[in-house]
Amino acid sequence: MDFKILVAILIGTVLINNYILRQFLGVCPFLGVSKDLKGAIGMSVAIIFVMILATAVTWPIQKYLLSPNGLSFLQTIVFILVISTLVQLVEIALKKYIPSLYKTLGIYLPLMTTNCAIFAVTIVNIKNEYSYIEALVNAFGSGFGFFLGMVIFSGIREYTENTDPPQAFKGLPLTLFSAAILSFSFFGFNGVIENLFR
Repeated sequence: MDFKILVAILIGTVLINNYILRQFLGVCPFLGVSKDLKGAIGMSVAIIFVMILATAVTWPIQKYLLSPNGLSFLQTIVFILVISTLVQLVEIALKKYIPSLYKTLGIYLPLMTTNCAIFAVTIVNIKNEYSYIEALVNAFGSGFGFFLGMVIFSGIREYTENTDPPQAFKGLPLTLFSAAILSFSFFGFNGVIENLFR
């Protein structure tokens, strides 16, 4: 296993191909939960956990069950079932052990079942033919990229809540405008991977 490949996957998923800021996947919790830093961190940690677990379960299912038996056409259904089961387990655990975070996340917690960022990670792992370790690194990097985007955006939103923008920018327009500027800032990382190990 080449360490450089793992570093490239990690940096690529966190900074360059960030699911929220570059690919606009998982925008629902990004806009909904980022009003509060505690909620943003809690949601991000839950998503990292589910991404890693989903990868840990779906990669072997694809590699050892679906592909060898010619059942790859069931990939979407099987992966969604696995993800929804994992989200339910996370929801039960949060409700029992961290009820305050469970209440903060509210409706966005069950929406993780259909969070396209989580599903995309599992599909990208198979599409890019990652090894098991590479797939887990990709899942962690994708989740950490989600975390980074959520925390930065939460800070921006807390700051903009205390400002007095023009009437046309109040509320959702200012939120979307802030998200767009944050997204553009991540485009500055293009070319990092190509020049990282020169």
